[in-house]
Formats: sequence, C-alpha cells, structure tokens
Amino acid sequence: MDRVIIFAPNWLGDAVMALPALSAVRSGLPAATLSVAARPSIASLFRMVEGIDEVVEPEGARAATPFDVAILLPNSFRSALLAKRERIPERWGYRSDWRGPLLTRAIPPPPADMHQIERYRQLVRALGFPNAPSAPRLDVSPHDRNAAGCLLREAGWDGRTPLVALAPGAAYGGSKRWPAERFAAVARTLASDGIQTILIGSRADVLTGRAVESVCSGPLAALNLIGRTDLPQLAGVLAHARALVSNDSGAMHVGAAVGVPVTAILGPSDERITAPRGQSRVSERSEAPVADGLVPVALVKRKVWCSPCGFRECPIGHRCMRGISVDRVIDAVRPLL
Repeated sequence: MDRVIIFAPNWLGDAVMALPALSAVRSGLPAATLSVAARPSIASLFRMVEGIDEVVEPEGARAATPFDVAILLPNSFRSALLAKRERIPERWGYRSDWRGPLLTRAIPPPPADMHQIERYRQLVRALGFPNAPSAPRLDVSPHDRNAAGCLLREAGWDGRTPLVALAPGAAYGGSKRWPAERFAAVARTLASDGIQTILIGSRADVLTGRAVESVCSGPLAALNLIGRTDLPQLAGVLAHARALVSNDSGAMHVGAAVGVPVTAILGPSDERITAPRGQSRVSERSEAPVADGLVPVALVKRKVWCSPCGFRECPIGHRCMRGISVDRVIDAVRPLL
C-alpha cells in the first residue's frame, strides 16, 4: 500500500468527525502517500491536517501514479462507483447503499445510534488500523491566526475585548436553527457583560446573519463575518474566541476541534450521534460541565416527544428549538468563559 486515498465525507461537520480515523490510517501507514478526496467546499480543511500529502476532488481521484487502495468514509453508492471508475484496485468501506459488489472489502455497518466519530474509527479499525478513543483536533497555524486577527480588526474588534463567536446558521435546514432573534438577544446580553460577539458561518448563512445583525445595536454590537471566511480563516477566528455558541453545524465541530469551549443548541439532532466531542452532557438546566482537561461542551436541548426527528423543516411548530430560552443558553455560556 504505497498510495492510499481516503474519500472524505461531504458535510463539514462529518469531515471534522472523520479526523481521528484519518489519524489512525496515517499512523498505520507512516511511509505511504496519503491523499484525501474531498469536495471543494471542505478541501481546505484537510490541508490543515498534518500527515495528509495531497487533497484532490473525488471525480479526479486518478493520479499519475495510480492509487493502490481507496478507503470510503461516505456510505454512498456514488463514492464506491467513483472509486471503481477510477480503477482503484482495492476499495474498502461499509457494506451499505447496495454498494457491496463494488467493494473489495465490505465491512458490516455499525449500530445506527453509534456516534459518527466512532463509526469512522470502527471502519478503519476493522480494516486493520488500530486506534484509541480520541477527539478531532485542528491546529491553527500562526499565519491563519494572524490573518484572522487582521480580519477581526477590520470588522471592528479592538484586539482586547473578549470575543464569543455565534454561529446562527445550519446547512442542513431550518429545523436545526435556533431563532435568529434569540441569537441577537444572546449577543446583547454578552455585550452587557463587556464581551464582543462575532457572527460566523458560510455564505449560505448570510440571510440568517443579517437577521441577527439587524436587531443588534450598541458599542459592542455583533460583528458580522458570515460568508467572509474560508475554513482556515474560520479556524483562526475561533482560535481568538473564548467560547462558541452554535446550532448543530459544521462550525460547531470546527470550534470543538480548534479547542474552543462550545455551547451547542440542539433541537431535531440526536446528540448520541452528532454532539461535538469533548467533555459534554445534555443540560436541561444549562449547567456547564467540568472540563477535566478536554474541550468543555455544554449541550442545551429541550426534550420533546418528536425529537430527534431529522427533518429539514419542522411541520408542527418547532417546539424543540423555540422551547429553549435565551436565559438557558446564557447560563450555559457564562461558566465556559
């Protein structure tokens, strides 16, 4: 196995949760050339990861020197078909989505309620790459941190006031978004504590960010960087923050991987599968966890009969998110600062 390519998950959060599995493969094959096939929207994430030799697009996985093995982290039929079309002789992954005949090593799927990090780790372990429990980790380079500092100052940060990042968007759909006016209320409350808030997210979150920004005012009104950062810049911005308040989103997982204390607001999501990995527990009374040397994560969730549902849009009033008050989120954030 001189040349190995790992097909990465398509969503940012899943890509971050796959990092421990990538680390296990790198440790098991220290002399091999290790490549990652990733969509352009998340490719720069893997350029931040030590031990990755190159990043290519999935449709361009054929290299001048052919790959020996493809490890397929996505469960899709399409990823296996791409690897087959690129004539990669060994194609390894979970036996799912009717793609078993396309795989040369097909691993039985894990339990449905297994955390996504553990699903990826279990796959590479079954393929012969031992690994110990670990959380995703992203190391922000001095260049990216300094560039993010310049961007923050251009947006209006004075370089001294404590920062808390707010991620009000969620790519999957509206059901994962806590109301924008409540994020604005969090920003106003933190401003009264002398804390500057900064809005982060992708271009898809621009309208949500404007809705938050429109009801924020005052000397420490939220600064809006939504749609203005690539992934290295986003990681750099988060490295300057004391905490992150986020819906279930890719930014939530990036923040935890960078080492920022996270308050995650969860509605239709199943925290057993998607919660950011750190020291975490579901908080009905918004009590912050004890870190014990790990990234502290507070999960704020209202228990309703229909959650987790996994719907993109809620058809019955969005009670799981609208039932979470601003006070509960503030009570979860303050002990993490």
